[in-house]
Amino acid sequence: MSDHCDERATMIAAGDLQEFAPRGREQSRRHPSALSLQLRRLQPAPELCSSDGAAGLVGSLREVSIHDRHRESWQLRKGISDVGDEVDYDEELYVASNVVIWSKGSRSQASAVYKAFTVDSPVLQALWCDFTVPQEKLDKADVEKCICILQNSCINVHSMEGKDYIAALPFQVANVWPTKYGLLFERSSSSHEVPPSPPREPLPTMFSMLHPLDEITPLVWKSGGVFGSSRVQYVADHTLRIVFLSAEPSIVMTYDTVQSLHTVWALRRVKPEEQSLVLKFPEQAGTPQHMATSSSLTAHLRSLSKGDSPGGSPFQNYSSIHSQSRSSSSPTLQSRSPTISNMAALSRSHSPALGVHSFSGVQRFNFSSSAQSPRRPSVPHSPNSVSNDSFLVPETEPIVPELCIDHLWTETVPSLRSEKNSQASKVFISTDLCGQKFLCFLGIDTLLVLEGSGNLVLYSGVVRVGKVFIPGLPAPSLTMSNPMPRPSTPLDSVSTPAKPLNKHLGPLEESVLLSPVPELRDSSKLHDSPYVEDCTFQQLGTFIQALRDPVHNRVTLELSNNTMVRISIPEIATSELVKRCLQGVKAILPKETAVQMLVKWYNAYNAPGGPSYHSEWNLFVTCLMNMMGYNTERLCWTRNLDFEGSLSPVIAPKKARPSETGSDEDWEYLLSSDYHRNFESHPIAKALRLDPLEVSTPKDDFSQSLSLDNSTLLFSHIPAIFFVLHLIYEELKLNSLMGEGLRSRFFPIQTGFMLHPSFFSAEPPSIFQWLSSCLKGEGVQPYPYLPGICERSKLVVLSVALYILGDESAVLNEASHYLYKITSGRDALTPSWQCLECSFKPSTSVSSLAEKLVLWMTSVGFTLRDLESLPFGVALPIRDAIYQCREQPASDWPEAVCLLIGRQDLSKQAWEGSLQKGKSSVGTVLSSDIPSAAESEEDEDGMNDMNEEVMSLIWSEDLRVQEVRRLLQSARPVRVNVVQMPEASDHEYIEEKENRLLQLCQRTMALPVGRGMFTLFSYHPVPTEQLPIPKLNLTGRAPPRNTTVDLNSGNIDVPPNMACWASFHNGVAAGLKIAPASQIDSAWIVYNKPKMAELANEYAGFLMALGLNGHLTKLATLNIHDYLTKGHEMTSIGLLLGVSAAKLGTMDMAITRLLSIHIPALLPPTSTELDVPHNVQVAAVVGIGLVYQGTAHRHTAEVLLAEIGRPPGPEMEYCTDRESYSLASGLALGMVCLGHGSNLIGMSDLNVPEQLYQYMVGGHRRFQAGMHREKHKSPSYQIKEGDTINVDVTCPGATLALAMIYLKTNNRSIADWLKAPDTMYLLDFVKPEFLLLRTLARCLILWDDILPNSKWVNSNVPQIIRENIISLHATELPSSEDLSLETLAQAHVYIIAGACLSLGFRFAGSENLAAFQCLYKYATDFLKCLSAPTASVTGHYNLETCLSVLLLALAMVMAGSGNLKVLQLCRFMHKKTGGEMNYGFHLAHHMALGLLFLGGGRYSLSTSNSSIAALLCALYPHFPVHSTDNRYHLQALRHLYVLAAEPRLLTPVDVDSNTPCYALIEVTYKGTQWYGEATEELMAPTLLPELHLLKQIRVKGPRYWELLIDLSKGTTHLQSILSKGGILYVKLRAGQLSYKEDPMGWRSLLAQTVTHRSSEARAFKAVRRLERREMSETFELWQMKLVLEFFSSRSHQERMSRNPTRGLFMNSEFLPVMKCTIDNTLDQWLQAGGDVSLHSYLSGQAPEESQLSMLACFLIYHSVPTPGQLAAGGLEGESGIGIQGNPASSVTGQLFLAEPVTNSNPHPFFFSF
Repeated sequence: MSDHCDERATMIAAGDLQEFAPRGREQSRRHPSALSLQLRRLQPAPELCSSDGAAGLVGSLREVSIHDRHRESWQLRKGISDVGDEVDYDEELYVASNVVIWSKGSRSQASAVYKAFTVDSPVLQALWCDFTVPQEKLDKADVEKCICILQNSCINVHSMEGKDYIAALPFQVANVWPTKYGLLFERSSSSHEVPPSPPREPLPTMFSMLHPLDEITPLVWKSGGVFGSSRVQYVADHTLRIVFLSAEPSIVMTYDTVQSLHTVWALRRVKPEEQSLVLKFPEQAGTPQHMATSSSLTAHLRSLSKGDSPGGSPFQNYSSIHSQSRSSSSPTLQSRSPTISNMAALSRSHSPALGVHSFSGVQRFNFSSSAQSPRRPSVPHSPNSVSNDSFLVPETEPIVPELCIDHLWTETVPSLRSEKNSQASKVFISTDLCGQKFLCFLGIDTLLVLEGSGNLVLYSGVVRVGKVFIPGLPAPSLTMSNPMPRPSTPLDSVSTPAKPLNKHLGPLEESVLLSPVPELRDSSKLHDSPYVEDCTFQQLGTFIQALRDPVHNRVTLELSNNTMVRISIPEIATSELVKRCLQGVKAILPKETAVQMLVKWYNAYNAPGGPSYHSEWNLFVTCLMNMMGYNTERLCWTRNLDFEGSLSPVIAPKKARPSETGSDEDWEYLLSSDYHRNFESHPIAKALRLDPLEVSTPKDDFSQSLSLDNSTLLFSHIPAIFFVLHLIYEELKLNSLMGEGLRSRFFPIQTGFMLHPSFFSAEPPSIFQWLSSCLKGEGVQPYPYLPGICERSKLVVLSVALYILGDESAVLNEASHYLYKITSGRDALTPSWQCLECSFKPSTSVSSLAEKLVLWMTSVGFTLRDLESLPFGVALPIRDAIYQCREQPASDWPEAVCLLIGRQDLSKQAWEGSLQKGKSSVGTVLSSDIPSAAESEEDEDGMNDMNEEVMSLIWSEDLRVQEVRRLLQSARPVRVNVVQMPEASDHEYIEEKENRLLQLCQRTMALPVGRGMFTLFSYHPVPTEQLPIPKLNLTGRAPPRNTTVDLNSGNIDVPPNMACWASFHNGVAAGLKIAPASQIDSAWIVYNKPKMAELANEYAGFLMALGLNGHLTKLATLNIHDYLTKGHEMTSIGLLLGVSAAKLGTMDMAITRLLSIHIPALLPPTSTELDVPHNVQVAAVVGIGLVYQGTAHRHTAEVLLAEIGRPPGPEMEYCTDRESYSLASGLALGMVCLGHGSNLIGMSDLNVPEQLYQYMVGGHRRFQAGMHREKHKSPSYQIKEGDTINVDVTCPGATLALAMIYLKTNNRSIADWLKAPDTMYLLDFVKPEFLLLRTLARCLILWDDILPNSKWVNSNVPQIIRENIISLHATELPSSEDLSLETLAQAHVYIIAGACLSLGFRFAGSENLAAFQCLYKYATDFLKCLSAPTASVTGHYNLETCLSVLLLALAMVMAGSGNLKVLQLCRFMHKKTGGEMNYGFHLAHHMALGLLFLGGGRYSLSTSNSSIAALLCALYPHFPVHSTDNRYHLQALRHLYVLAAEPRLLTPVDVDSNTPCYALIEVTYKGTQWYGEATEELMAPTLLPELHLLKQIRVKGPRYWELLIDLSKGTTHLQSILSKGGILYVKLRAGQLSYKEDPMGWRSLLAQTVTHRSSEARAFKAVRRLERREMSETFELWQMKLVLEFFSSRSHQERMSRNPTRGLFMNSEFLPVMKCTIDNTLDQWLQAGGDVSLHSYLSGQAPEESQLSMLACFLIYHSVPTPGQLAAGGLEGESGIGIQGNPASSVTGQLFLAEPVTNSNPHPFFFSF
């Protein structure tokens, strides 16, 4: 060490001295549990003290406080914020008796208590520990940050998230250590535990627990055997103690109390093969005395006494426990929880062995082949006892070890320390200033060491830095009675790199060799100093007694007067510039030199009263020059540096003894070298303040004084250091924030007589020169860079290589051939200085190069802020690429890329996409804030949570949404307007009013289904509140007096249970408001259960709705069972349908069993007859169809096929409402085989289509096959059907089953079965209603034939009907004998209705104009029919049914669009309440209205097979006659439309204001057989067509930035956008206004600028400065040169030629103007005498000083080589150097228009006019 001579008192100033007391101390006094302590203080003192082992103290309060203080302890660590980042404050964990207090604080603010824990027994230890919880799906594990509190019998673990665990301890713990993986326990070896005699084996002494829910498992070690065979065994040596454990690197240090040796181990997870080794082959022979063998540990472990047991016998209570616990323990073996069996659950305090028992399992450690019988512990060990062996096998399940330690290093000799202190008192890992890690015990590293003399000394590694001077404490002067060793003397105990430890730690320390900022880190545990005890201080006043709690760079000093102060050790540098330079120099020097250099600088910088921030740089320069051997006193420029304060102590000794050999002439010699003069063409004199004349005339003694002081530390490294400093200078040129002043601070030097490192080049590298050569396409050499320091240079070089040269391989791997790394000393790679060809390779598409550049730059962490600090010329290629990407970005780029290219709309979209469902901020963007006033006046009508903001954008011209709300609200009384006739009595009048109300109530009860559609998925419920269900109001108000009219007055007959289905629908409507993304759990669903029985129907509907939106899967099975056992019919229906819809198409077995109980046909024939209500059976059958949808499951299909024709039973069972059951079976069968057509694999023997045909047209019933034939033997006694099929019952189900099985298959033969009959005779056989179903089914099968025009609709009508059609306007009917005109008329309207309904299915949700017009025409025709005189022939009921079907078809086509014409039709139908209008028609009309505004305009219908099946169930064209009518179709199925609804609204949201807005989008359709590829422009927010029809969607300009969503790659991206609320973020271009503010586009900024065009394009300020000859630096000229070269570069020209329409980044006329100005200015200078200085420069003489700056500009602008290069290449005539490139001929003064490059202010470069 060259530094031992410098034992001079170099003092270091410590920062902020403040008094310290643990934060928890005062808190614990105020803590409630402190009360108990105060009560104890009132006890007599002797008792109190004897408990502590002290005797004879008088119980004064002072003694007690000492006693309590003795029990307190605390530890500090660096604070960690909630996010997990390190922050600059300390956290403290304070323990006193049974309270643990965790406080956080900082130096700037007072620390606050974060959490306090109180436990039952005294806390032995408290610590922080992180547990890892592996995730099943993801690779990465979650980290649970916890506090662990160790008590006598258990350990409490509290996690930050609020989870609490208690793990029982099976033994007494001596110590707990936090590791990287979990906790490590040391078992305390009790005093009476005798070292085992040979037959016994010792128990493990170290255990690990990887998670509080895991078992505590023994630790194993892997030791190298004597002959190289490694052995894996349990750690069972009770002489080993852990003295230190570190998590990073994961190492353990132990101390052997017998051999007095320290050993270092690496801690890691056990490998699977090692686990099996331990469990299978526990070797016993030949183990060393202290090694653990791993065989039967059971008996020991189980009988292991706690050490404080009263009897003291290890085997106490042994056999009794054993006999009882045997059976109890085996079931718990597999559980993850801490397994405490029933015996262990007894009180632990009685028998210590009970605590041991919770080690889960009697025989956990009994793995050896020769095991001792656990029954008789006293029996001698019999190695070959086979009986025991077999007896043990079934129940042993060993504990698998989790962690293993590998041996790394052991002390060679037992330590020479005195016996008493043989164990290391302190162990820690420390990192020195160069990032080398040292493991020290008793040790010294960058660390404050309290020396025996009472001084504080700072060390770095093993290099002493200096004493620490603490302002405010007197310096100690003391003598020692006992000569103690100085901490720096026992170097044998410090593992220097030469010792074997380093070899093992090699891989651990490579990652930390270069810490980016050299900080003083020390993870040491300094509790108290071992030296102080033996010292006698002969000194008054205070002195430092011990150190403790080091955190980051802060440490606490314990003073002798029992107070504590906390000081901080200063940083190594505060100025960013000095830090950079130190880093660079550190990287290039050998480690040892670097440490010494840093130590010297540290002492100089941190001397008491050291320099302020401003003079830090000057101090650094001087300090560095000194270390290189310069005499800074005699150098004229360092002498003039301003220090603002006293000179540092480092320079002071140098002053006293000036160097004999060196003088300032050598400096001047260096300055006169060519290299220096040409360097960077910098304004030399200005930079160095030297007189050039003095330099050029050397003095006489010049030759003798050519040497420096070569004994100094850095002398031999001067070239390397200067080269590195130059590279840092080049790096700083790329950061415009580092300030102009820095550029003149670096100085060039040329040394001919020192060690030249291999990377030292003859020409200094210049980043600007390198870029310029690249742009011009000249050859360049690799650019040198320092890893970790010159990152910007690397980034710029590689991005130019990629974008300008088109070399994609440049950024692919780490080692690029455009760069070469510079590393320290010996292992530097010798670079090959080959020239790289710089031609643009136009192979790849240009846009992809820009894309690649942007993607790569984001991947290396380049952001917009970095871009803004790059000089504009350097940044230009990057900005060009960004500009290009911004124009046409891809929609799937990651968030960071979008931010870089200034597309926050895209980045926010990406961010939203990465959120899990339900956490989206969509709710906040599109939240509906309805003023509360509105809510109060109109009470809860169930439609308050709609998103008004978006709806007002979609329908901005009128109030149609308010009208829909008015039509659909059912929570207010209706208006009963009856005029009292003069002849009517009052009583009759009241009856008349009530009858009128009854009519109106038919309509009110039908409203909720439509309301459910309107409010679909619009609400996120609050989990702490019940879901508000609006009440269904069936009362009325009669004008003029507004008297209430009620149906319950008893004046008229009201049907019983009239409102029960209406309330069910009301519940469904309320439940469907809940969005699928809401956070709902089982408890909330149960919490909503109403208290009143009359609301049970609503709750049943609510359950069904939860199934439809997917939340019912969260309901616990127990609750489902609970609801079904109540036997409430509605609840069962809702629950069964809901659960099935939630498990759509999954074939879930649990749900299948649930449904089968309710379907007799699916139960075994011998099962008990269950009395299941008919409607529940219907719901269960449809449920089976949903669960098995599309699976073509054979057994299910077979049963359902039979059930369509289920005959009525003998005892009146299955006799009522048979139609709905048959229909349900048909629908279910259709769903199971949905769209499979003739491909029903394995069902050919069932003859499904033939059987269905028979059900449809009639015939003989087939013999019932299968297991249920017994049931159907005897016919019904009520219903005489004979053995023919009752077509009236089976036809609808069979027809729709055929339609669904052959859906979209275009199967003509099946379709022909469904053709309407074309003879009068056959027409008489078919109910007209069934013709509607047949026509519908036929059209659905021939899906591709459906055309949206009336010609196609009429083509479905048979000829006989078409010929005899009655015109609408006929006044009387033609008479005919052989034709039934009534039949023909009814058949006609039903067939037309069926065809129109199929048209609705075909174009559902498409808003197809042709389909709409066609359907609208037929709807108005039917309306006219109703009022025509011929209506009675067709029948009013039939016409109303057909009109309702048409309305539904219209609403399907226009679903979600809110079309005004359809709304008018619906409103017209809403008002018709008398006559034929029954509940069913109202239901249909309001369903149509709901579909029209589906989900408030956010949802539309899909035409997938599954959706069509759901819509067939929901829109079945036979409507109930009254509100309790379920005869033909179960009303609950009306809600299955939800399964066909899909979110398709695209809402543009302005990313800056976060509000929805209008944006123009262009939708491109894929070509199909009906139309070619087509493009359509829509104004969003708008409903998109079905995604599978689209090719791409583009947000169009000019107002918003373009954005393309390409759907050819897949629709998942767009689907996820739509499912999260359809929010598409868009970004306004600069100078544009939104469409709302400026509909015509006349107010935008661009429009204004066109009117005020500036006549002259002004050049840059920089060009002006050049003209005025004020340019002192060449920096700005370089930028302009790079700009010009970029635009004339080949790569840019090629880009322009390929894409001539592309917007120019800069106005093309602007560049020539700028170029011309610069050319002219330099020419004028040349003519005005500049040529003289140019000549003198080229001929090697010094030019005159006044011309220097312009000369430099000229040389750079025209790329003039240095005289040295010219001499080497021969002077090719100086006249040719003049001007390269001619000025532009014509300059049109045009305004330079450019998009601002970032979203902040434009770069000054672009708009400095």
